[in-house]
Amino acid sequence: MTPENIASVTKLMETYFEGLYQADSSMLRNVFHPQLSYVCATQGDELYLDLETYMARVEKRVPPAQKGEKRDDLILEMSFGGSRLAHVKARMKLMGRDYLDYLTLIRSGDEWRIVAKIFAYVPVEVE
Repeated sequence: MTPENIASVTKLMETYFEGLYQADSSMLRNVFHPQLSYVCATQGDELYLDLETYMARVEKRVPPAQKGEKRDDLILEMSFGGSRLAHVKARMKLMGRDYLDYLTLIRSGDEWRIVAKIFAYVPVEVE
């Protein structure tokens, strides 16, 4: 893992978090691979989508930013399996849920893209 790869993936993750917070499908299209596999692993809410179906759902959302939600996200782990494969474990609180994401990234040329988003969530506990 090179400092350049770490910086590139960190920048991609910032765009990912902000795109979700803004419910901005054009921003998210810049981080997702066209062949994205989107999988919700929450028991009772299993879901398997492709990129276009997922983007249509994002476009129908009221952005958390517009609702005044506080942005709360964090990269928990980042690992690399050579020059073209990366894994990011991240968490975020969004839309009343606490999400745990396992993201698989591939690099094509100089660009990293999320090719698989597998996640689970639980309701956010009110403090």
